[in-house]
Amino acid sequence: MERNRPNIVLIMNDDMGYSDLGCYGGEIDTPNLNRLAENGLRFTQFYNTARCSPSRASLLTGLHPHQTGIGILTEDDGPDGYPGNLNRNCVTIAEALGGSGYRTYMSGKWHVAHDFTGEKHTWPKQRGFDRFYGTIAGAGSFYDPNTLTRDNENIEHEAEENRDFYYTDAISDNAVRFIRDHQEQYAAKPYFLYVAYTAPHWPLHARETDIAKYKGRFDEGWDRLREQRLERLVRMELLDGSWRLTGRDPSQPEWEAAKHKEWLLRCIEVYAAQIDAMDQGIGRILAQLEAGGDLENTVVIFLADNGGCAEVMRPENGPNLVNKLLIARSHTRDGERVHFGNDPWRMPGPENTYQSYGIAWANLSNTPFRLYKHWVHEGGIATPFMVHWPAGISERGGLRHTPCQLPDIMATVLELTGTDYPTWYQGHAILPLEGRSMASLLAGDIEQDRELYWEHEGNAAVRSGTWKLVKRYPQPWELYDMVADRTEMNDVSAEYPEVVKQLSGKYEKWALRCGVVPRENILNIYNS
Repeated sequence: MERNRPNIVLIMNDDMGYSDLGCYGGEIDTPNLNRLAENGLRFTQFYNTARCSPSRASLLTGLHPHQTGIGILTEDDGPDGYPGNLNRNCVTIAEALGGSGYRTYMSGKWHVAHDFTGEKHTWPKQRGFDRFYGTIAGAGSFYDPNTLTRDNENIEHEAEENRDFYYTDAISDNAVRFIRDHQEQYAAKPYFLYVAYTAPHWPLHARETDIAKYKGRFDEGWDRLREQRLERLVRMELLDGSWRLTGRDPSQPEWEAAKHKEWLLRCIEVYAAQIDAMDQGIGRILAQLEAGGDLENTVVIFLADNGGCAEVMRPENGPNLVNKLLIARSHTRDGERVHFGNDPWRMPGPENTYQSYGIAWANLSNTPFRLYKHWVHEGGIATPFMVHWPAGISERGGLRHTPCQLPDIMATVLELTGTDYPTWYQGHAILPLEGRSMASLLAGDIEQDRELYWEHEGNAAVRSGTWKLVKRYPQPWELYDMVADRTEMNDVSAEYPEVVKQLSGKYEKWALRCGVVPRENILNIYNS
C-alpha cells in the first residue's frame, strides 16, 4: 500500500555550531530536538559543506555543490566561475520523490537560485515542490523578510501588515499547515517536507520573551563555557575524552578582559532565543505529526548547514545588503531607520537593528573545534545530525560515529522510500549520485572504505580512514589523525609526507571530476 512508505521531514537550520543544542552539550533550551535525540539517533561525525548555498544544493541533490552550479553562493561568477543557479544536470529530492508518488512541500529558505524576482525556473515550484512558503534569498529581517513567497507569488505584504510576524514562527506554522492539509486531503499518499529555517543566521532578531529566558545563562563567559561544553560532550560520549579543546580564537580577548560585556551577553542571548524559537516550532511540527497519526512512520532528520558564523556585521555592510544582495531593509515597517553594524551602544534583537554575534561566540558555538563557517576544518563543517523514525529504528538514544556527509542524505531518502535515482530527467542527463545511503547505519555503526571531500573558496579537505588532509586557503596542506586528534591540534604532515602526497592526489582527481573551479580563478566578491 502506497501509504506504508515512510514520510520524510527534513529540517535544516542556518549558521549554528556543533555544540549549541542541549542534546549536543549546549546551554540552549531545545526540548523538542532533545526528544528526537532521546528517541532516535545522533550522529557524531556528520558533515555539511561549510556554507549555506552549497550545503543546500548538496543536500537537495545528492551531489557535491560544484556539480550543481553552486560552488560558492548564488551570484553569477561566469564565465569562469559558477553560474549560481541549480542546474539541470541534477534532480532534487522533491523531483525524485514526486515522480515516485510522494507529495512534496517546502517551508523556509531556498537560496539556490540566482534570480530572486524575475525568472523562476530554479524556484521550488519549478524544482519539484507541490507547495512552497518561504524566501528565495539567503538572509534578511526576521520581522519583514525580502522575497517572501507563497508558491510563485510574492507575499511580502503579509509580513508588512502583521505586527506579530516573526519569520521563524511563519516557517514552522506553514510547515504545520502543509502537514495538516496533507493529512486531510491526501491521506493515502506519503509526503516529503523540507523545513529550512533561517535561525540563527544574522541579523540577531528575536522576541523579548524568548531573549529574557537567557538572562544570566552565559554570564560565565566564553572561556569557561567552552570548557563546560567539552565536559558535557565527553560525558554524553559524543566526543572522545582524549581530544583537546582548541584554544580561544587568537583575535579575541579572554572573557575577563572583554569590554562591553552587557552588549556581548545580549548578543549570545538573542542568538540563543533564535534557536529556542525554532525548537518551539519544531515542537508544533511534531505535535501535528502526532495528531494525524504520522509520527510513527515519519523519518525526521535534523542538521545545520554549516558551522557557527564568525562574520562581524559592520555599518558599511548595510548598503550592499539592501541594494545588491536584497537581504535587508533600510527601514522598519514603521519607517524607522535600520541601524547596521555591531554597535555596543545599541542592543540587538528588535527590528531596527542588524547585527551578528561575532567571533568569540562563534568559537563557543563550534566547541571544541577550530575555525568557522567558510572553512573546512571541523569548526566549519561538523554539524549535529539526528534521525528519528520509531517504525524503523529500534534503538533509542543511540550514537553513530561513522563519518558521513550531505550527499548521503539523498541516497538514504531514496533507499528508505524505494525511489529510483534517474539517469535522465525532463530531457536532461543527470550526473551519477555521489552519496552513499546511511540506511544500514540505522541499525549500527559500520566501517566504510570511502573518502569524503570538501572545497569552498579554496579551502579544501579530504578524509580517508583515520586521516584528514585539510588546508586553509592559501596556506599549505595540514594532516591530522582523526582518531587521535579530531580537534586538529597536531599537524603531522611533516611526519607523513607520503600520506599528504597520496591524499592530495586523490583530492585533485576529485576536484577535476566534480568541476571545482580553482579559487584564484574567481573574483573574491563574497568575503565580509
